Amino acid sequence: MQSYRGWVAAGALVGLLAVIAAAAAAHGADPAAARSRASAAQMLGWHALALVAVGLWGAQGGWLGHAAGALFSLGLLLFCAAVYSPAFGGPSLGITAPAGGVLLMLGWAAFGLSALLR
Repeated sequence: MQSYRGWVAAGALVGLLAVIAAAAAAHGADPAAARSRASAAQMLGWHALALVAVGLWGAQGGWLGHAAGALFSLGLLLFCAAVYSPAFGGPSLGITAPAGGVLLMLGWAAFGLSALLR
């Protein structure tokens, strides 16, 4: 079975970011902001594992496997950007968090379909 090292590497990077984000959330001064950042850290952690799984699934996943990896990556970017932008003094990105969440859901659907269609 051929794996896709790029998705595994992306999962490892996202996992690293999840640990950093969880540590930052644990040491935040504002409890409401800390809960929001902890939620984003949890999303990063779960989807780090998903990206590693996509990479290990490899060629068997075909184009749907790659689509799942891309959807996970873009979904995380949008979701986490919406959570972390205000924390770093940036603007509120509003709709990007729900859009990121939808992309994450579509990523799971694509990943599941890649398994069912092989």
